Amino acid sequence: MITTVLVAAISPSAWAQYGPTMGWSSWNTFDLNISESIIKGQADAMVSKKLFDAGYDHINIDDGYFGKRDAETGQLKIHPTRFPNGLQPVVDYIHEKGLKAGIYSDGGYNTCGSFHGGDKNGEGVGLYEHDQQDCDFFFKDLGFDFIKVDFCGGDPIHNKDELDLDEKERYTAIAEAIKNTGRTDVRMNICRWAYPGTWVNDAGFSWRTTGDIFPSWDSVKGILAENLYMSAYSSKGHYNDMDMLEVGVNKWENELTNEEAKTHFGMWCIMNSPLLIGCDMKNLSTANLNLLRNKELIALNQDTLYQQAYLASKVNGCFILVKDIEKAYDKKRAFAIYNPNDEAREVTLKFSDIDLADSVALRDLYKKKDLGKFYETYEVEVPAHGARIYVAEAQTRLERTLYEAETGYSSAYSEIEWNVCQYSQADFCSGGYKAGYLGKSEQNSLQWSNVYSDLGGQYKLTIGYMCGESRSITVNVNGRKVRTISCNSGAFDRVGEKVTTIKLNQGENVIRLSNPSGWMPDLDYIKLECTRPNSVDAVNATSAAPSAQAYDLSGRPATASTRMRIQSGRKFFTK
Repeated sequence: MITTVLVAAISPSAWAQYGPTMGWSSWNTFDLNISESIIKGQADAMVSKKLFDAGYDHINIDDGYFGKRDAETGQLKIHPTRFPNGLQPVVDYIHEKGLKAGIYSDGGYNTCGSFHGGDKNGEGVGLYEHDQQDCDFFFKDLGFDFIKVDFCGGDPIHNKDELDLDEKERYTAIAEAIKNTGRTDVRMNICRWAYPGTWVNDAGFSWRTTGDIFPSWDSVKGILAENLYMSAYSSKGHYNDMDMLEVGVNKWENELTNEEAKTHFGMWCIMNSPLLIGCDMKNLSTANLNLLRNKELIALNQDTLYQQAYLASKVNGCFILVKDIEKAYDKKRAFAIYNPNDEAREVTLKFSDIDLADSVALRDLYKKKDLGKFYETYEVEVPAHGARIYVAEAQTRLERTLYEAETGYSSAYSEIEWNVCQYSQADFCSGGYKAGYLGKSEQNSLQWSNVYSDLGGQYKLTIGYMCGESRSITVNVNGRKVRTISCNSGAFDRVGEKVTTIKLNQGENVIRLSNPSGWMPDLDYIKLECTRPNSVDAVNATSAAPSAQAYDLSGRPATASTRMRIQSGRKFFTK
């Protein structure tokens, strides 16, 4: 059974160490109106509803607990009626249940709730000018394990002081203050409402990539659209946060249908977003509770390869996302077929598009049901606003040949800075997205660092690009310049191709496209085809030992059909 291997491979203790944060946050349902009894009640519910057993272990107190600062010492005070006994009894209660405790603050003077919610107790309580004092209080004195740091106090349109603070400086300083407490296990969630830049990888455990979520399909769809292209910016202990879960009733009265809630949760799982429940856990319906406790979906989120599923293809308006699980570049993968459209869509998935071949056994993770074995393709109807998520175990793993631009990484990428790498929707591109505003510096390049070659050797590299004027691309492989190519497809909405030859090492390689002095073309994809593998010689089929593994000249293991072609005279190679 696929599920037995999948679920048993990961224990909750392993999940808690490095995987995306799982737990509950007070904001979506209770807003500023929190209290000691509410927080303790949610901790009770997490355990009694067996959500803790499913992997959820954080109880996070958001905005609303503040009681201003002491005028002389600057010490934070706690709200006298919401938490009359202070925060220590609450933290202790959470810890006594085996859970972790989370807290909230802001990078500036005031919190978001103080400015937008009119809570005067939240004015002047942000971390700004109190970094070490507050971090010592939170993590040394009280023993919190997690902190969400908002940025209303640093953005002039969200604070009464009109402070305009530098995100990198503030969050880096806060991370250093946490480090100075001596705690190495504290997780900081950076809440800047957009991906602020690759520096964030050194400061936070996770970071918000979009504005606030709301319990509507338009909100969920918009957040997914902004994260389909961000797989390259997620890694072990560093995650793209798509915001809190809207599964279940909250203060806005949930507007998601059952199908939309399934899509919301399943896609958050396979895309490795933190999973923070936002509803009142005491009032969860059976259907929503079962969805949130689906251990097979959760296992994708907490898989120990720590990969966010990447965009592999687009079929009939539906996005195909895929990632390795359990073992890199092996025969078991998880994939999703996501339909953002307002009507059902028929999808025929080619297994070769997710680098699998021959017989492929599928398991439906929503239904927790084995579907049997399939060959070459799989056909399914995906309902409007729906997703179908599977674990596939194949007879043969193929080398990846298509790398969409939206799966590439740029060290200059930021959703706050202008004139640097940007990803945007483009229906004329193969995966539905493109990468643009590239070039003008070595940092503002696009690279793929997980280009895997089974044997290494000579490859044909095809670059899909768009530009309506002459622009150039310099191809670098494993840190070495290969050549500079002049490009002009005739229009910025017309895809052209350029072909060159490169050499790849056995194992992982890095391909980087750059232009240090001028603008690059917009990019759609790169494709790879092995033309001459390393370490083996192409020989006639008749000279090979019957037991040897056969490969065709594209570098892919020979299947029954390719062996028939070999027998009729085509060359192959063995290892």
